[in-house]
Amino acid sequence: MDFLMSGLAACGACLFTNPLEVVKTRMQLQGELQSPGTYQRHYKNVFHAFITIGKVDGLAALQKGLAPALLYQFLMNGIRLGTYGLVEAGGYLHTAEGTVNPALSAATGALTGITGAYLGSPIYMVKTHLQAQAASEIAVGHQYKHQIFPPQSWKLTLAASMVSSIAVVLAMTPFDVVSTRLYNQPTDAQGKGLMYRGILDALLQTARTEGIFGMYKGIGASYFRLGPHTILSLFFWDQLRILYYTYIK
Repeated sequence: MDFLMSGLAACGACLFTNPLEVVKTRMQLQGELQSPGTYQRHYKNVFHAFITIGKVDGLAALQKGLAPALLYQFLMNGIRLGTYGLVEAGGYLHTAEGTVNPALSAATGALTGITGAYLGSPIYMVKTHLQAQAASEIAVGHQYKHQIFPPQSWKLTLAASMVSSIAVVLAMTPFDVVSTRLYNQPTDAQGKGLMYRGILDALLQTARTEGIFGMYKGIGASYFRLGPHTILSLFFWDQLRILYYTYIK
């Protein structure tokens, strides 16, 4: 569960930070091995880079490389945080007195971080190649011509559905937990719940008593249930639209 929770948490953050990763990649490649003042600066600063990429490459370009970025974050942080959590839960980081051993904690964190980064490195390379791809007028660095999926490919729809299912599970699991508890709570003679007054009360009580992780109980089962459902629903919807516009309109 530690592996899954840490990986999904990193993926949720990645959905919001990936545009910054695109900007960072472009700015770091700008002027590669060229003296200052000898090259054209397409990206003057972070804000200018956002505007330039959105204007020239389109807003969707700010999420370039999202698929490998999500996979990288899930793999790297799943290994890094998940392994650390297992080691800590096993009591291997504690002294005989029960306190945390700083040296062991630091060494474990370093080792798990190195392992996650090493295993995720090939995916990070693909992500960098995709994020560097740009229109010729604002291109920086070497331009690889990778194309993960051809246009209108069912694989593209499937990949997009898998990404969206992560966002759906992260957003909906707290409400799913609360709805399950509201439906399952005991009631009085009038049918009024004895544990929760409503959705907000259930959310607050769960958060106060069980913490943020209590809101995500069963997230693994939720993903393996809701994930395929979301993926297949969006996949079939897209394929039916393609058939409709191809053969009917």
